[in-house]
Amino acid sequence: MKDQVLSNLHMFNCQSIANTVWAYATVGHPAPALFATVSSSAIKKLDTFIAQNLANTVWAYATAGHSAPKLFDEISKMSIKKLDTFNSQAIGNTVWAFATAGHSVPELFDAISKISIKQLDTFNSQAIGNTVWAYATASHPAPELFDAVAHVAIKKLHTFKSQEIANTLWAYAKAGHLAWGLFNAISKIPIYQLDRFTSQNISNTVWAYARAGHPASALFDVVAQLIIKKIDTFDCQKIANTVWAYATAGHLSPELFKEISVPAIKQIDTFNSQNIANT
Repeated sequence: MKDQVLSNLHMFNCQSIANTVWAYATVGHPAPALFATVSSSAIKKLDTFIAQNLANTVWAYATAGHSAPKLFDEISKMSIKKLDTFNSQAIGNTVWAFATAGHSVPELFDAISKISIKQLDTFNSQAIGNTVWAYATASHPAPELFDAVAHVAIKKLHTFKSQEIANTLWAYAKAGHLAWGLFNAISKIPIYQLDRFTSQNISNTVWAYARAGHPASALFDVVAQLIIKKIDTFDCQKIANTVWAYATAGHLSPELFKEISVPAIKQIDTFNSQNIANT
C-alpha cells in the first residue's frame, strides 16, 4: 500500500495528501518514508490546500510523531494567509499540532488568538480544551484569549468531558492565568461527573488548583475519596503530583495519604528524583 501511494504521489491533490497522512496517523501505522516523501510533495501544493487540509496535515504529523520542520513552517505561513477560512475545529487541531510537535510559530499563534476570540461561541468543548492546552504547552502568552475562553467555557461547562475539564484547568494553571470564575464553576461539578475522571484527569485537576493557588476544599474532599477508589490506577507520576497538590494546597487528608503510601512504596523504584522530591 505504501509503495503504491509513493509511486502515485505526484498525482495526489491536496485532499488526497491530507487524507493519506491523516489515515496513517489515525490508525497508528508507522510510515516514516511515506511521511518524509509526502512532506516534500505537500510543500509544493500548499497554495491549493483549504483550511481543513492544512489542519489535518499538521495534526497527522504531530500525532505520528514525525518531525517535518520545513513543512510546519510553510503550513504556518499558509495558515496565516487563509486564517479567515478556519473554523473552530481547524483552529483547535492546528494549534494542538504545533504545540505537540514542539514547533514554535509565534506569528501563527498571535494571529489565531485574535481570530479565535471572535469565533469562541462556535467552539465546542474539545476545541476549547485543545486550544488553551496548546497555548500553555507552547508557553505562548495569550491573556486576552484566556480571559475570553474562561467566560465561554463557564457557559458550556455542562458539555465538557473529564479530559477537557482537566486539560483546561491544567492549561490555565500552567500559563499562570488566573480565572477564578472558571475554577469556581468547575469545583462545583456533580460528583457523578467526577467519578468518570481517570487517574490522569484527577492528578491534573488537583495539581491545577494547587498550582493556581485556588482554594477548593469541597472538591479536594470529594476527590480524595475518588482517588482512594481508583488508587490502583495511579503510577509514580500521578502519585507524586497528587500528594504535591494536597500538600501545596494545605488540604489535610490523612486517609488519602495513608492509602496512597501503599502503591507509592510498591512503585518506589520507578520514582525519579522529581517524583521523590514532590512526594
